[in-house]
Amino acid sequence: MVMVGDIPFPLEITTTKPLPLIGRGITDIEIHFLQIKHNAIGIYCDESIADHLGNWKGKKERELISDDCFFDALVSAPVEKYFRVVVIKEIKGAQFGVQIETALRDRLVSADKYEDDEEAELEKIVEFFQTPYFKKGSVVTFYFPENTPTAEMSYVIEEKDEAKIKVGNANVAEMIRRWYLGGSIAVSPSTVQSLAEKFETILSSA
Repeated sequence: MVMVGDIPFPLEITTTKPLPLIGRGITDIEIHFLQIKHNAIGIYCDESIADHLGNWKGKKERELISDDCFFDALVSAPVEKYFRVVVIKEIKGAQFGVQIETALRDRLVSADKYEDDEEAELEKIVEFFQTPYFKKGSVVTFYFPENTPTAEMSYVIEEKDEAKIKVGNANVAEMIRRWYLGGSIAVSPSTVQSLAEKFETILSSA
């Protein structure tokens, strides 16, 4: 296990294959000089992603962290990815869903990819998160199968049965990946830094 704050993350999770932890961090906000931590994040990915990042072989962390082209390549690499988000500050599911909707819509609009299909998909996501209450330790996951443009989203509350939804719109699934992996537009700078640090090591031996 690796600790992100006081939240434990396994070094590896298994989907169709074992996926190692390649990045970790938190989302937070500063209010009246206090840092309020919202979520802990673990990014898992098939190690074969290094095969898609040859242009950055030998690059240092400081070079990677400021290179959005590198993070674009991370987002688009057609390998299995799995994001595990653990709630630190409890929140209503409806509020969490609206946060996701707003973040994804802003990115879709900015990329000129927001049409009726994307709007409908975001409404489905908001509905999915309408009823749960996320106490500390609740887990939300985002899974991206290999070579497919879709995603799966799930949550588990107090170790009860998992609730799951498929995100069938490719543009929305892409923006979820950008939300967490998108370099300068990602939600968690600490996760971006952790990814750059890890990939300096991965790409130096690739």
